[in-house]
Amino acid sequence: MTRSLLAAAILSVGLAATGPASAASKVTWDDIANDAATTEDVLAYGIGPKAQRYSPMTDINKDNVHKLVPAWSFSFGDEKQRGQESQAIVHEGTIYVTGSYSRVFAIDAKTGKRKWSYTARLPEGIRPCCDVVNRGAAIYGDKIYFGTLDAKIVALYKDTGKVAWKKKFGDYKEGYTMTGAPTVVKDKKSGKVMLIHGSSGDEFGVVGKLFARDPDSGEEIWMRPFVEGHYGRLNGKKSTPTGDVKAPSWPDDPNSPTGKVEAWSHGGGAPWQSASYDAETNTIIVGAGNPAPWNGWARTSEGGDPADYDSLYTSGQVGVDPTTGEVKWFYQHTPNDAWDFSGNNELVLFEYKEKGKTIKATGHADRNGFFYVVNRENGDFIRGFPFVDNITWAKGIDPKTGRPIEVEGQRPPKPKAGEDHGEKVEVSPPFLGGKNWNPMAYSQDTGLFYIPGNHWKEDYWTEKNVSYNKGAAYLGMGFRIKKMYDDHVGILRAMDPKTGKVAWEHKEPLPLWAGVLATKGGVIFTGTGDGYLKAFDDKTGKELWKFQTGSGIIAPPITWEMDGEQYIGVTSGYGGAVPLWGGDMADLTKPVPQGGSFWVFKLPSWDKVASK
Repeated sequence: MTRSLLAAAILSVGLAATGPASAASKVTWDDIANDAATTEDVLAYGIGPKAQRYSPMTDINKDNVHKLVPAWSFSFGDEKQRGQESQAIVHEGTIYVTGSYSRVFAIDAKTGKRKWSYTARLPEGIRPCCDVVNRGAAIYGDKIYFGTLDAKIVALYKDTGKVAWKKKFGDYKEGYTMTGAPTVVKDKKSGKVMLIHGSSGDEFGVVGKLFARDPDSGEEIWMRPFVEGHYGRLNGKKSTPTGDVKAPSWPDDPNSPTGKVEAWSHGGGAPWQSASYDAETNTIIVGAGNPAPWNGWARTSEGGDPADYDSLYTSGQVGVDPTTGEVKWFYQHTPNDAWDFSGNNELVLFEYKEKGKTIKATGHADRNGFFYVVNRENGDFIRGFPFVDNITWAKGIDPKTGRPIEVEGQRPPKPKAGEDHGEKVEVSPPFLGGKNWNPMAYSQDTGLFYIPGNHWKEDYWTEKNVSYNKGAAYLGMGFRIKKMYDDHVGILRAMDPKTGKVAWEHKEPLPLWAGVLATKGGVIFTGTGDGYLKAFDDKTGKELWKFQTGSGIIAPPITWEMDGEQYIGVTSGYGGAVPLWGGDMADLTKPVPQGGSFWVFKLPSWDKVASK
């Protein structure tokens, strides 16, 4: 199969503009912009700036996917296993995949042979909240880029693995880390190509920040904090505050010994997932994490009501101007989030027709259990509906205001006088979410989103002592995750974003923590906690094929073309947040072995010969 003629024409123009043929081995912005339309490579997290995770390839399809066989597998080796959540990058016959403990491997895509590897030297005392994972790299020019658990962003020469530059963006002793894949964008106004990355660390009370850097030098262009009242930077100088400098949506901290420390000074809001990019409106669109601490009463004035404080700009989606780093728009999924619902799940950019008009939207399946359709040109709410069962904290989303219609009593109460813990409240979804970080896919053929969700609940309670200590967990809540149904936890659903209707669903006994891939061949791919890579019919949900990789899959699959054949690739290796935080889920998943490997599949050569 070859790329479409249109995509080829666009790409050839882009390559011609970069100079002689010798520069073809460098990745251009045009290559990245057209990633979703080309088949020989995978150059962006999400497979293109819109993050739809959709491939136009059809060689592997509903009729023959059952014939898939392993082409090769590559072991990450040594004792550094734990969670492997990486989406691989593919360029000119080389696969670049990150591993746990801030590692990168370059692998020959044809043979599975290691070309080079890089392991970051991590200090003692790193503070990842949710396992030592890394979700992937970015590629541009002659370099690849990834983040480390000690709060650095590293550029490596893609052909050798040698360090080009390394920049520290935060203090790991405070809880800053980086687990998400960076994003490459091209600012429409200045013409600059920029490397965009965020930070992790909400559970330690950091202030979340989004950065833009020069991809060649690593020098910061701008920084934008995602908690109201904090100032950004532009070209090394103090710029504008995010929201109101007085931070009216954040009160004084009632737990401060002096009463002078405002809650927003350790407010969370970290953009720890990857950004999407809308080239038409020149907007970076990214999720902002949960406020800190989780305990909503610790973000209220003495005697105040949590409902009076929204804790802007957390637990929502943010449109950012790539020229200046200014916030263009913000929509909040969970005002004054007391459940750690966050807002970081991927923002998928898509278009649909309604009343004769083309609507340019973001699709977002939030940890709070609701799916959101938001106008990506201005951040206006369009619609919201449940994508999982039995949501208890809210009745729905108000169609006029876009705010949740909260259920009274689902914000855990304060501890009574003389007690260390508040009364337990059963909440669904739990803080691990109706869907967590694991990215969904959107099919341009069916118009459906394929959402890897989970059905579970939790006992949730407040704790009396909530105080900020540098580098210590800053939660103020206790919890235990519990099963909701006896027959399943994971629930893969195909949903219509215009109606909220479920086209089909597939149940899994263990939590779903892997991403999803959609293809024009009519096949949906995802992985399971017990180690299977599975394929489904995109219209009916019928399971068409599966293969056991030896460890749980918690990573997004990819597909690409090489020498006229279509390949499927996925990282395998169980871990992540579920076995660390999961309560009953940790017990359920205990039998799953750890691992660290990258698997590649193709149709057998004998089948290709026989079909001619």
